[in-house]
Amino acid sequence: MTKPESISAQGKLVLAFAFVLGLTAVVTLRAHAQTFSVVHNFTGGSDGGGPLNGFAINANGILYGVASSGGASNSGVVFKVNKSGIETVLHSFTGGTDGASPQGSLIRDKAGSLYGTTIAGGTYGLGTVFKVTVNKETVLYSFGGVSDGANPQAGLVLDTAGNLYGTTSQGGSSGNGTVFRLAPPQNNSGKWTETVLYSFGAGKDGKTPVAGVSLDAAGSLYGTTSAGGAHGYGTIFQLTPGAVWTEKILHDFQDADDGAVPYAGLISDKSGNFYGAATEGGTGGGGTAFKLTPANGGWAFTVLYSVPGWGISGSYRNLVLDASGNLYGTTHCDGNDGSGTVYKLAPSNGGWTYTVLYTFTGGSDGLYSFSNLVINKGNLYGTTLYGGAHNNGVVFKITP
Repeated sequence: MTKPESISAQGKLVLAFAFVLGLTAVVTLRAHAQTFSVVHNFTGGSDGGGPLNGFAINANGILYGVASSGGASNSGVVFKVNKSGIETVLHSFTGGTDGASPQGSLIRDKAGSLYGTTIAGGTYGLGTVFKVTVNKETVLYSFGGVSDGANPQAGLVLDTAGNLYGTTSQGGSSGNGTVFRLAPPQNNSGKWTETVLYSFGAGKDGKTPVAGVSLDAAGSLYGTTSAGGAHGYGTIFQLTPGAVWTEKILHDFQDADDGAVPYAGLISDKSGNFYGAATEGGTGGGGTAFKLTPANGGWAFTVLYSVPGWGISGSYRNLVLDASGNLYGTTHCDGNDGSGTVYKLAPSNGGWTYTVLYTFTGGSDGLYSFSNLVINKGNLYGTTLYGGAHNNGVVFKITP
């Protein structure tokens, strides 16, 4: 097979999914510590299958997510799972104007409404932004694929004025993706208005954002691109609001020590630092976990840990930070069985200690976690794409 280093970042994404789709999970389940449990097994039928991300969670511990396939038309579902592992489908996509194949995680507003994206479907077949309330789905916007963007793969962020912000992995003025804002209806018009805040250009400014964006108190947006930049391995960028939004590259990935191809986005702490993950590269071969710290009017980039692995084996989704300052993430095909892991990074004596909390076997415990994690009462929850009782993925729980 062609070495990963010689493939474009967009090609690596295709290769990664081709890789997981091409393998068959027939692995005997090993015994693990009593910290891991399968909460729900997807059947691939009406309950959905193949979740490619994790959850939003409410104060009562109810998990809200999407599955990329299954449902009434095999176009995916929006669902919730209670503490007992009972799943309820909130919307089953038809694959038509309501959208198809949701991949990004959901967000909830104060009223409990859910917002998300689909990578396909909609009026033009190039993806949607949708809202789900009390088992009713409403398409807020259908992407047209030219200047407005196409194929959003990530979730959204909501500001205090009710605006939604996100990315599209393709489309825009150069076809390399966009960052957009979706403003709620004004004067009872009923129509949400999309504005492209930034359209990625020829490549040096980054291209193909797979992750969403983060929003700071001043209204600036921060995110990653999985390709482009000075070295072609992706970027971290900042967008500053104004009459014209201005992009600034905060870091260009170089592959060797700092990592490459960041499919994950950024999360922030109370001090204004950002944390993220690169999917490959680094001295360990499986990507890196990194930190951005405000410094002298700019940003200082620090590799916290080089994750062990190979090529495209690393973290695909956002890390999560607990109250003690520990970071948690998943790798989609690292581990002894090449089926993925859940790991913890704990600050220790000026450095970081890496601990594998669980190694997937690819059997009834799940296979390939393309998932963010959420924390509830010390427990971690996430999903796997495949594996489980029906080989259509699971919802899992880990108590570190």
